[in-house]
Amino acid sequence: MSRPGRDDSPDRLYTLTGGRSRSAPDAPFDLVTLVVAESGPVPGMQSEHAAILRLCHLPTATVEIAAELGLPVSIIRIMLSDLLDAGRISARHPRAAADHSLPDPDILEQVLVGLRNL
Repeated sequence: MSRPGRDDSPDRLYTLTGGRSRSAPDAPFDLVTLVVAESGPVPGMQSEHAAILRLCHLPTATVEIAAELGLPVSIIRIMLSDLLDAGRISARHPRAAADHSLPDPDILEQVLVGLRNL
């Protein structure tokens, strides 16, 4: 039984990924990895790759791409790996940017002590 609006036939998914069932082991893509297109689609490009590049003109999470294209996340991860290898996208985890903006633990402890004294 398939879900409405999805074409998950094994033949189609096999074709989209070139027969691969997993992305590269060092692929940085999880559900919240932000993907940004580094170039636009080119003639002759696989239509799903072109759609990903159009979707990712602004940072877009892997799970959002999968939802928008109606494809399983595992298939999107393989396709994103292809685009990353070709230099057409860049990817980063959203926490990588936030790690530098974390407050000093000493200040947090002082705030906690102050709150407890109230």
